[in-house]
Amino acid sequence: MAIKNIHALAILGISCFLLIGFAGAAINTINPGNTVFIGEQGLDITAAMQGDTQIGWWASGAAISTSYPDQVVNIPNPGSFSVSPSQFSAYTGNWYHLSPSGRANGSALTVADPQLSLRVEDTSVNVDVTNKWVPTGDDVRFRIDTNLVSITQRSVSSVPITIKVQSPSGGVYTALINSAGTTTSLVNIPVNTNDYYTASIWNTGVRNIYPPGTYSIWAECDVNSMKDNYGQVGKTISQQVSLLNQDQNPLIVTSGYVTNPTTQVATTVSPTLPVTSMSVTSTPVTTTPVPVTTIISSSTTPPTEPLPAASTAVTTPKPTSPGFDGVLVALASMAGIIVYSRRN
Repeated sequence: MAIKNIHALAILGISCFLLIGFAGAAINTINPGNTVFIGEQGLDITAAMQGDTQIGWWASGAAISTSYPDQVVNIPNPGSFSVSPSQFSAYTGNWYHLSPSGRANGSALTVADPQLSLRVEDTSVNVDVTNKWVPTGDDVRFRIDTNLVSITQRSVSSVPITIKVQSPSGGVYTALINSAGTTTSLVNIPVNTNDYYTASIWNTGVRNIYPPGTYSIWAECDVNSMKDNYGQVGKTISQQVSLLNQDQNPLIVTSGYVTNPTTQVATTVSPTLPVTSMSVTSTPVTTTPVPVTTIISSSTTPPTEPLPAASTAVTTPKPTSPGFDGVLVALASMAGIIVYSRRN
């Protein structure tokens, strides 16, 4: 029984090996009209060439059937064809294999410029957190947007794309763990749609593996060495994005740090200012007679109380000039002296 199991495992292993080898061969095998991408090498375009040894490209709007191509490339070895960036970057689109006379003899392949981008989503709250922050403990998934899915024209079901997640300390994860404890590889993810979503494969709350801090994330595709030959950002390597993993919203933490001290100072200092007591006690209004007289004389409304005794002088007849009584006394005295002198 054990021997049978060993044989079964051996057969299964060989079958897997053959399938892997077949898939590897298929992804570089190009049939007539298939799309190839700038940077790919080692492509077998034998079937696409149909015995011809040249391919030609016409500018948009050209009369392909009656004119010669604007660009011609010789194919000395159709079993190992490379889409060189220097040779094909300016000539994307349809290429035709040429007859010995240099005329279009059928569609050979389509050259395309690869496009690759990546976004990060917090599935715990259904929010795009690309270049933002995620609360520690939330679940995360990735979205891959690419035109590389055209590779599935080559009798393959998907295109392998790798996601790189770099920790705050600089290490790069090859797999992530989700909230259920399931480990998912980030290497050669089988992408089969233009906007491909992974599952929620990353739980940010596993502190011993994913410490708080800023993570750098990007995607790569190196099918048939395209990244090695054409490693441009946005093409075979996505633009790098970031994700801040921490407990609190950084905007809320920053706001509290700035405003709290100001609020406390205003609350503490304001009650201690003796503004009211100083204004009441500093002006002894009732002890100074001058302000009272000024207020009364300047008032436009007649007072309701009798005027003080001093105001009676205002209503008496006009007095004599100062010193008049003294003059009368002096005249009387002089008259007496004169009378006395006459008698003696």
